Amino acid sequence: GNRAKEMKKKLEFYEKYGVQEYYIIDPDRKKLKGYIRAGDQLSPIVQMNGWVSPRLKIKLEIKNKEIQLYRPDGKPFLDYLKLAKSIDEKDLELEQEKLRAEREATRAEQERLRAEAEKLRAEKLAEQLRLLGIDPDKL
Repeated sequence: GNRAKEMKKKLEFYEKYGVQEYYIIDPDRKKLKGYIRAGDQLSPIVQMNGWVSPRLKIKLEIKNKEIQLYRPDGKPFLDYLKLAKSIDEKDLELEQEKLRAEREATRAEQERLRAEAEKLRAEKLAEQLRLLGIDPDKL
């Protein structure tokens, strides 16, 4: 939504205050524009497609009629929709893992209770044998 006059004022401001790099990304028109400091002014970057920022180390590219930015490690930055989907998928994975952990904890608790009940049953049977005069430890 920035008009040409506003963009010119921004460029002059950034130039005046020593900004090293200035990039304009127009996703609607699929255009990239950039400036890099040369002395006391910002000079236009002639070829932006495939440009790698000397300072940020990110690559700017128009690929398949879409603007793509790449991180310094070469991986693409995700757009908002892809990022939101990725976050949703990770949230779902975490929720599923949490449910698996809860099921496992429940199963472990049930096993503990079963073992405890079995121990109590064995102790009760041992006590009954003792009342009958039988030593259960010698069986």
